[in-house]
Amino acid sequence: MARADQKVLGYLGRALSLELSAVQLYSTQASLVASWGLHQPAKALREEAYSEMSHAERIIQRMLAVGVAPNASRLRPTALGGSLDELLDIDIRFERDLIELYSGAVEHCQKIGDYDDRMLFKDLLDEEHVHHHQLIKWQADLRGMTQ
Repeated sequence: MARADQKVLGYLGRALSLELSAVQLYSTQASLVASWGLHQPAKALREEAYSEMSHAERIIQRMLAVGVAPNASRLRPTALGGSLDELLDIDIRFERDLIELYSGAVEHCQKIGDYDDRMLFKDLLDEEHVHHHQLIKWQADLRGMTQ
């Protein structure tokens, strides 16, 4: 069984909390926009929730591999808005927080020579960059349609 640096364990714990918070956020938003009759955006938000859940599962697997019990200690409260545009603002900010966390984790793992955790965090960072850019594009497209 591998042994992880305490700071890496902290990153893993925060990552799990944020990823599960993202699942809660996107799932709630999907239900909300579906209640507004916006079925395609609801589907897209559900897909985001599934993606974030897969991230949480990968983090859990890594935590188990290093011998720690997964524990999402603090979920963020779900932020809601009155329009799809407001929800996307919330989501874009949330994705920035994930990017910031994973960037710090990658940098730390690089510094201590922890290849396995660095690769996990780098893969998650790359995927969150994609999510972030997709959300920005979606919002820009939405705003272009409403102007």
